[in-house]
Amino acid sequence: MTSIDSIRREYERYPPSGLRRFTRWFTKRIPTRLYARALLIIIVPMVLLQSVIAFVFMERHWQTVTQRLSMAVTRDIAAIIDVLETYPQDASYDQIIRIARERLELNIAIEPPGDLPAPRPKPFFSILDQILSEEITRQIQLPFWIDTVGNSNIVEIRIKLADKILRVFAKRSQAYASNTHIFLLWMVGTSLVLLVIAILFLRGQIRPILKLTQAAESFGKGQPMPDDFRPRGADEVRRAGVAFIKMRERIERQIEQRTAMLSGVSHDLRTILTRFRLQLALVGDGPEIDELNKDIDDMQSMLDSYLSFARGEAEEDVGSVSIKAVIEKVAADGRLRGATVTVSVQGDDEIQVRPNGFARLLTNLVSNASRHADEVAIEATNRNKWLTISVDDDGPGIPEDAREDVFRPFYRLDAARNQDETGTGLGLAIVRDIARSHGGDVTLSDSAMGGLRATVRLPV
Repeated sequence: MTSIDSIRREYERYPPSGLRRFTRWFTKRIPTRLYARALLIIIVPMVLLQSVIAFVFMERHWQTVTQRLSMAVTRDIAAIIDVLETYPQDASYDQIIRIARERLELNIAIEPPGDLPAPRPKPFFSILDQILSEEITRQIQLPFWIDTVGNSNIVEIRIKLADKILRVFAKRSQAYASNTHIFLLWMVGTSLVLLVIAILFLRGQIRPILKLTQAAESFGKGQPMPDDFRPRGADEVRRAGVAFIKMRERIERQIEQRTAMLSGVSHDLRTILTRFRLQLALVGDGPEIDELNKDIDDMQSMLDSYLSFARGEAEEDVGSVSIKAVIEKVAADGRLRGATVTVSVQGDDEIQVRPNGFARLLTNLVSNASRHADEVAIEATNRNKWLTISVDDDGPGIPEDAREDVFRPFYRLDAARNQDETGTGLGLAIVRDIARSHGGDVTLSDSAMGGLRATVRLPV
């Protein structure tokens, strides 16, 4: 039983808890970029803190102040009612009206008895309407009608007495903490200022990380380091940048040393093979000589394959390449082998790759397919910063359990699908090595044509 099967059985036996399921659900929905996550780390606590402060302020301060103001206004109205009922006046109420206006800052009017207006619709959220109604009910205990709706600075209160109606006009600020919006305005304003400062600061901190990412991606694609790259930002980011530069220098130094060694080995071995050719040429002609010359040709071809794989095209500079031109050339070589090769290219035609390595990658795939199939289809799509090339054929294919093994150097299949022209077993190994040196990869799968599909994906 494979490890995947055992993990699946363990998962079914012990399913994840509710907390773990929520964690997975939440992880899938939060942003993946560092900049967005850092902003969330700042914004979410700020919003929560200010929400709590606003709730406490509304619940405690705003409601308490409004209740005390409404209580005071209601107390003044109750005092006026007591005066009206205790000291009735036959002619007019001028003195009471004057005292209410000058001493209590209330404009009142005494009207003949009648019915109160119909109750107005209750506002969705009005702390004044609620608290003022409660205070009038508690202190006066008479039928009343109030109007607190709208943006008017006046609150109207009508109270039905035994033989008259008391009409009171009070300033809204007398019964309501009307300056609350100033607090909310300051709170929102300071939050926006802090948010802008946080965004500017984070951009400065994230930019060095993005530069380091670009430098690493360029190195993975075999491109030179950006000219303006140098370690910046926080100490940890600077240390990562310095470590990356040193790592790149060590790798480039190792590549140079390996290239120099391979060049020396290649020169020495080719010298020996050339000497063999000269000696055989001096011997003369004959069947044995022809066989020896063929062996030397095979050795020469195998030597080139080994050196090409060991070198990995790493020392080649990046240049601009026409996708269609390279594929058409490779397709023409496949047609010479007797296969029917079709080509389809979509998207931008120009890409930046190592020209020789890119051509060798396609040549190995198409030649491998054309040797074992009658029909080959090459499709290239360059979109969304990725180049995808698929090579389909109608050949015998490769068993699914061996599709990773064929990328190992010198691995051979009975069907010989991993052999290049010299039979060295390095064809697909070279393909994957070149693809990964460009920052991409190559995979094998079943083809709709009935054979094998080789898919190459390269970042461009």
